Amino acid sequence: MILDDLDSRPGSTTSLLRTVVGLYVRDLGGTVAVSDLVELLGSLGVEPGGARSAVSRVKAKGLLVPEAVDGRAGYRLASGAGRMLEQGDRRIFAYRQQGEGDPWCLVSYSLPEERRDVRHQLRRHLAWIGAGSVADGLWIAPGHLVDEVEEILAALDVRDVATVFVAGQPRVAGTFAEAAARWWDLDRIAALHRGFLARHGVSGPGQGAVPDDAPSVAEDDSPRAAFARWVRAVDDWRPIPYADPGLPPAALPSDWPGAASVARFDDLRADLEAGARDHVRAVAGR
Repeated sequence: MILDDLDSRPGSTTSLLRTVVGLYVRDLGGTVAVSDLVELLGSLGVEPGGARSAVSRVKAKGLLVPEAVDGRAGYRLASGAGRMLEQGDRRIFAYRQQGEGDPWCLVSYSLPEERRDVRHQLRRHLAWIGAGSVADGLWIAPGHLVDEVEEILAALDVRDVATVFVAGQPRVAGTFAEAAARWWDLDRIAALHRGFLARHGVSGPGQGAVPDDAPSVAEDDSPRAAFARWVRAVDDWRPIPYADPGLPPAALPSDWPGAASVARFDDLRADLEAGARDHVRAVAGR
């Protein structure tokens, strides 16, 4: 299995390219010409040289494999990439919140010092999917993430040193909300939600002001403009449902901005997704 790239920064050319690949290459039959990727990134304001450099970086990460497309230089999705992208679809487009009585997943592991690099990677990937750190070698996540936990353990070849428990809500001293605030960085997750709302057209108490130059659908309703807005919205949103595992309401502060953020993303999808797809098909000729 190919694990998601933890290092691409939202808004960077590499991240935008990964978002374009994840959104559209499967719809194009799993292949795409380099020139089409360059043109699509050009719709996002990326110069051709920067686009080609990003393609090389994404190829080096193992997501794309060279393959001619209609006689042109191009790429196909690597084997194993499909599952990672499908898993990303579920996170990005079907945000799931833990119910108050739903099970939890706990992961306990022990790795010796000589495997500290693998231990570091394991911690990074568990944090990336939204697991919380209870103690050294003990992590917790909503039960619906158990399959993702298992895939990480298998991909990093550490399944033999880990034990996965699926259980009821842990018993803690004090309230579960107090424990959740220790195990997850809720301030950082809330800031991600509020940042998304501020950048994509919502203002309100605690949400930040709408930027003066925030684009409006009414300004340009062309498929190309829809593509540019939609890809940037998805690229901004993509890390959020990973950082935010969907904790139950009782574990969250009363002013939690997650619901408003999810609703805004759904609104953007309804407004922009179809036009963006039309632009991609026009560029790719398919």
